[in-house]
Amino acid sequence: MMRLFRVLGYLLLIPLAAAIALGIDYFRFLDTPLHVEEVRVFEVPAGSSVRRLAQQLAGEGVLERPRYLELYARMAGAGGRVQAGQYRLEPGLTPRMLMSLMVEGRTVQYPITIVEGWTFRQMMQAVQGHAHLSLTLNPQDPAEIMTALGRAGEHPEGWFFPDTYLFPRGGSDLDLLRRAHARMVEVLQREWDARAPDLPLKSPYEALILASLVEKETGVEDERALIAGVFVNRLRRGMRLQTDPTLIYGMQENFDGNLRSRDLREDHPYNTYTRDGLPPTPIALPGVASIRAALHPAPTNALFFVSRGDGSHVFSATYDEHRQAVIRHQLGGDASRYPGGGGN
Repeated sequence: MMRLFRVLGYLLLIPLAAAIALGIDYFRFLDTPLHVEEVRVFEVPAGSSVRRLAQQLAGEGVLERPRYLELYARMAGAGGRVQAGQYRLEPGLTPRMLMSLMVEGRTVQYPITIVEGWTFRQMMQAVQGHAHLSLTLNPQDPAEIMTALGRAGEHPEGWFFPDTYLFPRGGSDLDLLRRAHARMVEVLQREWDARAPDLPLKSPYEALILASLVEKETGVEDERALIAGVFVNRLRRGMRLQTDPTLIYGMQENFDGNLRSRDLREDHPYNTYTRDGLPPTPIALPGVASIRAALHPAPTNALFFVSRGDGSHVFSATYDEHRQAVIRHQLGGDASRYPGGGGN
């Protein structure tokens, strides 16, 4: 009888030992790196099951024991929570980490940079040319785009914050623009709320317009507030802004790279040589530095500035000083070439 009990005991130990060995193998599997020698991208199509993904990974030699992955997903309640998209498989990634990636939807992200000083048209060209964006918008219909953003009737220029944005493959152009627009609204309101007192600006939108002029007039960081100071001084005195970038923006495709005297005289809404005050809309996408400069202009008595030809400017308080600076830096010292007038 004792021998019988001993035999039965041994027989019971066999499946127990097997179960223990299987459990050890299972948990070792979860934390053993996949067979990935270099970074690669693995795509999870919409509606994929964990079984299908496990079999695909096994077929590609990345994963051993695909049933273990199915079991882990079932036990973790993650079977129906895997998100579609592209995932980066890197050396050292374990099955447990892989499931966490796919459940949390930490997909491969692609960048697009919206550059400070770009126009809306240039931004849309970059969007349309991006290989990984899903294109749903007609770049030739800005009104339709603004309507889709919930801003029907508004001009699109200036309303998108320059920055680098990340999105998964197949992300929509509308979602990208919605994010860039929301960011601009947020930044503009924050800076407007902290603005300097007594500015000749009636609204955040006027600040956005002025910031776009600052953005186009200089790329020198230290000059932004001075440029803004000149424009603010002119607005306070009722002087026309007389800034070339607005003129060029209004000319659109008619601008051939050169401004002529007749261009300064041809009246249109963006000609700040013939029109008082700010132009009707921004002329570019200003960054936060230009917005901040427009709302915190440097205290200065300057009313004029002229380019030195190296990206920086000479600032002048009087027309005579400005005239001499133009002759020196723009006309090679030849006073006979000075056309007269008081533009920047």
